[in-house]
Amino acid sequence: MSSQSAFAAALLNPELPCPGGLSTWNGSDPATRFAVYRNNVMVSLVDALADTFPVVQALVGEEFFRAMAQVFIQANPPRSRLMAFYGHDFADFAGAFPPAASVPYLADVARLEMARVLAYHAADVDPLQVEALQSALADPDKLTSLQLMLHPSVQLIESRFAVFSLWAAHQGTLCLSTVDPDQAQAALVFRNGLDVVTQALVTSSATFVSALQTGQTVMAATDTASGIDPEFDLSHALALLLRWQLITQIITGVPCHEHKH
Repeated sequence: MSSQSAFAAALLNPELPCPGGLSTWNGSDPATRFAVYRNNVMVSLVDALADTFPVVQALVGEEFFRAMAQVFIQANPPRSRLMAFYGHDFADFAGAFPPAASVPYLADVARLEMARVLAYHAADVDPLQVEALQSALADPDKLTSLQLMLHPSVQLIESRFAVFSLWAAHQGTLCLSTVDPDQAQAALVFRNGLDVVTQALVTSSATFVSALQTGQTVMAATDTASGIDPEFDLSHALALLLRWQLITQIITGVPCHEHKH
């Protein structure tokens, strides 16, 4: 292990000794100075995670969250100077963290909060004009192969828990005591201007959006959503995407997978 690697490893692991070869400008004890520096770094990283996952922290309490965050940091040190996305794997970690097993929805709430970060930092793409979609939908020759590209900020969280309501209750829009955590929910996260929007979606609409994101045609995505709910309303789902300007491109060519006959 190089001296830099040894320094980094010791910086995030208090069980490792102070690296050798350190000196201070004023002759003070290097080990003491290093311990202070190590503590400051850890506190800064824990604070960064707390900023990204405020609802997760509220659900388990500050003391528990900070202890959990320290374990995460030791196992997942930052690999980039860009700290905005640090904690991308925190949801998976929280879901497998034994002391948090009594809060089974914690991981999905963390995924929603990270989705908000990803949406905020996503690329900017101009929305499609409503008239262009109306024209494409009116052409029966194009309808069977019509695909829609969604804005890069669009994130979809589907959970067997009340992930949206749990998040919303900590924004002051719902009373937490009225939330049934075991109610399956889906949440759509996206950026509108400079604001990140989070809203609940019914299961069939979430299935439709997910199918579009995987490259299914509008017709195929509609069939998939209708399989979830025979009363799925395509017009309502498209109106939602148009209202929030989330459709950025129409593709009318025949998808590659449809050539495989």
